[in-house]
Amino acid sequence: MIDDTINDRRRFLVKATSALGIVGVGLSTVPFIASMSPSERARSLGGPVEVDISQLERGQMITVAWRGKPVWILRRTPRTVATLTTNVELLADPFSKVETQQPPYASSVHRSIKPEYLVVVGLCTHLGCVPLARFTSGTLSGLGDDWPGGYFCPCHGSKFDLSGRVFKNVPAPTNLVVPPHRYARDTVIEIGIHHQKV
Repeated sequence: MIDDTINDRRRFLVKATSALGIVGVGLSTVPFIASMSPSERARSLGGPVEVDISQLERGQMITVAWRGKPVWILRRTPRTVATLTTNVELLADPFSKVETQQPPYASSVHRSIKPEYLVVVGLCTHLGCVPLARFTSGTLSGLGDDWPGGYFCPCHGSKFDLSGRVFKNVPAPTNLVVPPHRYARDTVIEIGIHHQKV
């Protein structure tokens, strides 16, 4: 009788311990499996970014983050768009021959889907410094009488025009990078998704 009671207790303890062990293993795998899926922050760093440009005035630029990098969206004036075909002799790659610097739909002198809007990664292609916007042309810019307006990198002196095209004889080897982007609507740009020609 005593032996049966001891055996019953032993069986109960074995079953209870086994059940707790299985539950413990199950609970310990949940955080491990959850750690394999990217966090919201990680997804947002790699995913597309929607930008509302409805309030962007002509001549203004906004900066948004995409994949941890600054992306500039500049709304160019008609005068600026007209000047993009001048001063091409000052530029190292005026017709965007280096294909890795922009998607095919942005390889014109405008380097954009719509000539009015420029979308570029705001990092110098020399060492990754953030260039400064120097939109004022001429002497007032502090960059010389022949400065047409654009971006100036204070780290090593690289210069880019208002299409993000690099000037000759500066440290930066290539134009500013145009990220993949498309217009979800007339006033909404999605950065990180390629434009599909209709």
